[in-house]
Amino acid sequence: MANYKNEGFNPEEINALKEECQQEGKSFVYVEDDDLDVLESGECVHIQFPGAYQGQEVIFDALVYTLRLHHSSLVYEMAVEEVQKTFPEYVPPEDRKPTYKIAPELEEEAETALTEIIEEIEETETVKVQEHVEVDTEFDYGISLDVCLNVEEITDEVIEDFVSSFKANNLHLDNTLYSFTSNGEE
Repeated sequence: MANYKNEGFNPEEINALKEECQQEGKSFVYVEDDDLDVLESGECVHIQFPGAYQGQEVIFDALVYTLRLHHSSLVYEMAVEEVQKTFPEYVPPEDRKPTYKIAPELEEEAETALTEIIEEIEETETVKVQEHVEVDTEFDYGISLDVCLNVEEITDEVIEDFVSSFKANNLHLDNTLYSFTSNGEE
């Protein structure tokens, strides 16, 4: 049995994935990912599918998400950086350790500032995003894809279209720059 530095290139692994796809009746399978709570939102999915890279069969491990989610993530990260300039002790809830402590009034002040900064970034359209596919050949399992698509929701049909176009090497991405606001979502 051959030893593979990257098991995503192992023909046995690839064949197992092909069989799993066939059983599912799809060109891909969903990957359970406990680290990504946005997977429940319909705006982000973690999938794997078999394909070819530079003439060699491989497993593609892809995170597929909407342009709106990408935009809101970038806006949030930018706003947190700004808030931390004024409130260096502020740590966003998703990054807090169990031992984290902050005075409630300070947290409220920081959260208010965060909301205001997010609104300002959105109003001024400081952040603009476009569809993209980033390929990481140094990934530890197969080849990693970071896929951002301008769709409302990541559905089976959207994924099938993407996988089909990607594998046929005729994927056409929209390079228009977009900006979003969170108004109306709340």
